[in-house]
Amino acid sequence: MQPTALLLTALLSLTSPILSSPLSPLSLSPRANTPVDPNSITGTTCTSPDTTLISHDINVALLSICGSIAGSIQQCQGAPTTTTGESGTAKFTLTAQAGTIDITKGRWEHCVAAARAQCGDSPLASTCIGGAQVNDANVDFVLEAA
Repeated sequence: MQPTALLLTALLSLTSPILSSPLSPLSLSPRANTPVDPNSITGTTCTSPDTTLISHDINVALLSICGSIAGSIQQCQGAPTTTTGESGTAKFTLTAQAGTIDITKGRWEHCVAAARAQCGDSPLASTCIGGAQVNDANVDFVLEAA
């Protein structure tokens, strides 16, 4: 066996158990597997059912609200009354019904998942239960074509 092939075989045998381990830090839990709670939203309307936005763009826009809630950031920062998140074909606009938006990443992801369960990758308007004024108020949101 050639040295390069031998090295590649050795490396693959070392990493295969790690990559397949359910407890591995490299194991990823896709957002699509997040349970959908239809009670996390209210008043959902599919505003343009004949339009399909790119799913990846929606997912990136979802994390682009409040300047960015990607990575380790777990909650909207800066106390805005309105915020947008945009990527490619997708744009979210959020507006607090009262006070300021302080929505957590988890709540926001659940609200979007519930709305998308009804409308798919199409533009929509909905209201997330909680997420403003320390969860005493709701957050209206719109997903539209950018």
